[in-house]
Amino acid sequence: MAKKPLRLLPEALRQLRKKPATVKYPYEKASLYPGFRGRIVFDATKCIGCKMCMRVCPAKAIEIIQIGEEIKTLEDGKQIISKKFECIMNLDRCIYCAQCAESCPKKALIATQDFELAQINRKKLKITYK
Repeated sequence: MAKKPLRLLPEALRQLRKKPATVKYPYEKASLYPGFRGRIVFDATKCIGCKMCMRVCPAKAIEIIQIGEEIKTLEDGKQIISKKFECIMNLDRCIYCAQCAESCPKKALIATQDFELAQINRKKLKITYK
């Protein structure tokens, strides 16, 4: 029975020379690869209200709602109706595929590098962008 611990000694010494297989995540910032798809952010100034993002979202996590209109007068006297939209993003439903950001013709939705989204309160996962 005394020989069994000695048989493990070469393997233990080999493992001591290797780099750790784990990361020191909360203590060191995680490095993300290029093209990482994290939390989606909405820019209301770019949105034209086509709702393409709502149509392509497989999880139905996005709602685009018209919240108002502005009448703008151009220099030549023409008037343009400018609509304002808000986005309700349900992060508890989102699967972070970024199809909404890719399908938006005006790039009003952007996939960020933010991945620390865990919450105890589910209501905090419903974000309204205005």
